[in-house]
Amino acid sequence: MPEKLLLAADYGASSGRVMLGKYDGNKLSMEELHRFSNDPVTLSQKSSSTMYWDFLRLFHELKTGIIKSRAFGQAESIGVDTWGVDYGLLDKSGCLLGNPIHYRDRRTEGMLEKAFLRMEKERLYEITGNQFMEINTAFQLMTDMEQRQELFRQADRMLLMPDLFNYYLSGEMVSEYTIASTTQMLDAREKRWSSEVLNRLGIPEAILAPVIMPGNRIGSLRKEIQQELECGPAEVIAVAGHDTQSALAAVPASEDSFIFLSCGTWSLFGTELDEPVISAQSYACNITNEGGCGQKTSFLKNIIGLWLIQESRRQWIREGREYGFGHLETMAMDSTPFRSFINPDAPEFVPSGNIPERIRNFCQKSGQPIPESVGSIVRCIDESLAMKYRMSLDEIQACTGKKYHAIHLVGGGAQSALLCQMTANACQIPVFAGPVEATVYGNLAIQLMASGELGNLGEIRSLICNSEEVKIYEPQDTGMWQEAYERCRDIIEG
Repeated sequence: MPEKLLLAADYGASSGRVMLGKYDGNKLSMEELHRFSNDPVTLSQKSSSTMYWDFLRLFHELKTGIIKSRAFGQAESIGVDTWGVDYGLLDKSGCLLGNPIHYRDRRTEGMLEKAFLRMEKERLYEITGNQFMEINTAFQLMTDMEQRQELFRQADRMLLMPDLFNYYLSGEMVSEYTIASTTQMLDAREKRWSSEVLNRLGIPEAILAPVIMPGNRIGSLRKEIQQELECGPAEVIAVAGHDTQSALAAVPASEDSFIFLSCGTWSLFGTELDEPVISAQSYACNITNEGGCGQKTSFLKNIIGLWLIQESRRQWIREGREYGFGHLETMAMDSTPFRSFINPDAPEFVPSGNIPERIRNFCQKSGQPIPESVGSIVRCIDESLAMKYRMSLDEIQACTGKKYHAIHLVGGGAQSALLCQMTANACQIPVFAGPVEATVYGNLAIQLMASGELGNLGEIRSLICNSEEVKIYEPQDTGMWQEAYERCRDIIEG
């Protein structure tokens, strides 16, 4: 068959890229066309500062990727995936009212408590099945209505980030299911916006676009973009707009029950189910139910991930010490194990800034040895992440009543042999690492599903297995890790 050409735009919280996919009927390959940084922009007003995403720049980078793709021929379709929860507001004429605000902005502090005054916490979880985080879309919208009233009155539509890109590509406004499920406004069982949640929280339902499933066609590239970029009318496809769900679609698992770990700036640790699990136990564990491909539910924990190392590295660069990630891993391997642990999800580690200093403060306050060297800080992060994965595994097994025998680790974290081995050691089950580019593979494969080349998730995963190799990490030193886990769990819970 003639080779199919597809475009995948994958926006992470720290960088983005436009990738060219090539499908020959047997294997799926990819080539990087354009990579760029995704840097937040902080603007100071009279009495405060706000952290924004530079959407205009990000859309320009997408156009640049499309231009570069012309050298290879005409792409048949394009799909966009991004991080979750953030959005743009548009007026009645479809104009963007301002750059989307970054989820790490501090504006939502205290909004959870205000939400629970309007709607009982248990009821909110019972409907949405979402893990409670102040960054969730519902609480950001409540903040907008309180702090940006004049702007919000002009808003006719709210579009989540991948939907916003899709709108400016195609002219069509939709809410893709997987990204909508990150908002704390979607009914997890009914797979539609919850009128009860919206009414109780005071969010107008009229600003939300209709929900559509991944694998559906949205439209074609706007004629204006075709003329500007001198390209053809590629189809704009609703892939799994939440990057986690695009990555999960590409997990090369042959078994039905498995644990996945999508490890990048955030770590998403969970399993795939036919139906959401919303129970007293899952509520107590604060586990989220997100929409996935093929009408599946992802039952998972949101955990701060490689952000801790990325932001630590930025701090060391600010101090005049520039290390590559490989050098950081080598220094961590040479450091003493199990000296100090942190709770990766402690509130002080969410904002940008001096993460190494905050780690030292955390260890001092919890009565542990203070990690001073670069290597000891990186080792503390990696070991703490591995232990947090173990805690999440225990909670998920308790909630589902299942015993899992493998972890499929995909994303950038699959490049860290140290973190992969630590995860296997802490969880005491093998880790299958790869593919690194799972999100892009999933994005491209869902486009193939939309065109009829693939029929379901099973066929997607068989294709990925045929296109990529994975590395297996077997558990080691499990006795030592179990002993350290008991100590670390007390610190994280403590």
